[in-house]
Amino acid sequence: MSKLLKIAVRNLLRYKRRSLLTTFLITIGVVFVLVFIAVSGSFKFMMIGQITDAMIGHLQVHRKGYVASIDSLPLNLNLQPGAMTRLEKILDGQPEIESYSPRIKFGGMFSNFMETTNIRLNGVYPDRELQTVPLLASRVVNGAKSIEKGRIWVPELLARGMKVKVGDVVVIVATNQDGSVNGRQLTVSGILESATGPGGRDGYLHIEDAMEILRMEDREISEIAVRLKDFGRLHKVSEKLEGILAEELNKQGKPVFELHVWEKLSPFFNIARMIDVMTFFIKLMLIAIVLVSIMNVMIMAVYERMREIGTIAAIGTLPGRILSLFVLEGFCLGVAGALMGTVATVVFVNLLNLSAITFDFGQQKGLVLKATMSPSDILAISVIVIIVSTIASLQPALKASRMEPIKALRHV
Repeated sequence: MSKLLKIAVRNLLRYKRRSLLTTFLITIGVVFVLVFIAVSGSFKFMMIGQITDAMIGHLQVHRKGYVASIDSLPLNLNLQPGAMTRLEKILDGQPEIESYSPRIKFGGMFSNFMETTNIRLNGVYPDRELQTVPLLASRVVNGAKSIEKGRIWVPELLARGMKVKVGDVVVIVATNQDGSVNGRQLTVSGILESATGPGGRDGYLHIEDAMEILRMEDREISEIAVRLKDFGRLHKVSEKLEGILAEELNKQGKPVFELHVWEKLSPFFNIARMIDVMTFFIKLMLIAIVLVSIMNVMIMAVYERMREIGTIAAIGTLPGRILSLFVLEGFCLGVAGALMGTVATVVFVNLLNLSAITFDFGQQKGLVLKATMSPSDILAISVIVIIVSTIASLQPALKASRMEPIKALRHV
């Protein structure tokens, strides 16, 4: 095999221009695909990080049926104290969980004593909320970065429309589960920049203020946002938690809890899926480029070396060895293209990162794009290129191995 490999390399060097052009074309394809994967992948993970770390969390737990009615923020589907105690015990026992934050979500009326409008509110424990969604505080464009009792963070769009400023006193009026109406004065402590996606128009207040407005004697939690120590294990942890939570049944023998990962709660998951689909089609383009390039050069090689093929066949070279010779030539072209493409991509990506390209996304301004390449992506693309190069050389190689020596020697 080593002798055949040397002969294959020698044959490629005999036609330097053609071999170099083919290798260059494969290299361009590899660079294009790897750079696209590096840039789009980095943007996707940055986008996911902004969504999960600014409002949603990595996953959420609700009472069964709550998410189906989440637009109306139903108070009758809140988790009761007994269920919350069981749930917190389960969450505290999971080593994969970094933090979690209970929330009371409800709709109410917001008044500045001159105008009144609707508002969606989240009653939270400030410290636990900021541990679970650490970028929430970065959305405060004016005012305090924490929420104290008697204070409220007001969404920017509402504040602008009603001319509300930090330090103003406002009134929140809400209807509790029993249908009675209650209100409370709160001081605006922060203006919250609108986030991209659900929750962009939500205000925040202390959970004890929310309980007072809704006249709750005990905590009745709408949802628990959960943050994991390792986001990469999201689906494994969610499957584990779903199995544990499925064992918690009510008196009717039905599940008490439902768990949703961020993907089920945010419409931006569709953008992430589109990026994955685009990456798949880019890989198909690479396969097509390599397939056509290698097949073309190998077919030309067979026709140009027909007398040579006839000669080595006439002196007793087995068809299998002739087949192997041409397949090895395609293999060598694939390896050369993959290696050159990988080196060129590393250089290009480093130059791209040094240029510090910035963009805005949601509440975050001036984000710096950091393209990263994972060894698994490089290995996968290299293997694809080499395999496709080898497969593309099979048809010309079979043609060469099946030639009749006499007919091949007569070829001019």
